[in-house]
This record gives sequence, structure tokens and C-alpha cells, in this order.
Amino acid sequence: MWDIKKANTPVTAKPEHKSMQANQSRLGPSMLVKGEISGNEDLLIDGSVEGIVRLNERKLFVGPAANVKADIIAGQVIVRGTLKGNVCARYRIEIGNEGSVIGDLITPQVLIEDGAWFKGSIEIEKSEGKQGEANALSETKSAPAKAVAAAVGGTNS
Repeated sequence: MWDIKKANTPVTAKPEHKSMQANQSRLGPSMLVKGEISGNEDLLIDGSVEGIVRLNERKLFVGPAANVKADIIAGQVIVRGTLKGNVCARYRIEIGNEGSVIGDLITPQVLIEDGAWFKGSIEIEKSEGKQGEANALSETKSAPAKAVAAAVGGTNS
């Protein structure tokens, strides 16, 4: 009488990390990468990286346990761990209160939270649509010369 069988229901795999999006990659805490990382998706680094990271328009998140010794080119960079290297971000660089950065920053917008540690220089770059990386870097380097010339009354045409 109580001998009712349950219908066969397929077992579906649950996602491991609900906060990760389909277009996001992750380097775990036990990972060590030496060399160049490049791609067109967001990247979360929880491990160690030495070399160059190029993510074009994408977001790089340096996790609290991460140790990164690399030059970075990305759309947005958020640092919660340790980063030694120069950073060029098309949109924004953020250093969280537990973050540490040694290197030069080039970006239109910088946020450094209370408690963060930073040593280097910051160059604020005007965002003028989609420029190539080389154009953006060369315009940033020439901007201080134009500002000095204007301050002393000279012209730089």
C-alpha cells in the first residue's frame, strides 16, 4: 500500500562558486603562474603570479591572499592582496583597505581605501573613448610637459 516509487529525477550539478560568472576565470590559492597571462574575460587571482597580465577591457581582481609581481593592463583593477608592478587600467583602479601596491598607476579614476598601502606614482589619464594602449601611454607621458609649459607661460603646440 505504501509502496509508491519516486519518479526518476535527473541529478544536476550545482555550480561550485555562485559568485563567479560564466566569463570569469580564477587562479586558486595553490596556483603559481610565471610568464604572461592574456585573455578577454574577467580574472580573479587568489594565488601567485609573476610576469605580465593583459586583460584588455576586462576586470582583474587581486584577492586578499594573492601575491602578484606583474605589470598589468586591464579595464578595471581591484586589489585586496599584494601587488608589485605597474598598472594601466582603462577605467579604474581600486586598492582595498587590506591591499598593498608598489608601482605606478595610470588610469582615469583611482580609489584608495583607508588602511590600504601604496607606494608609487599616479597618472590620471583622460578617458577619450577607445584608444590603443600605446596612444594612451604616450599621451599620458606628454601631459606633464604641457602642464609645466602652461604654468610657466610658455606654449607647447
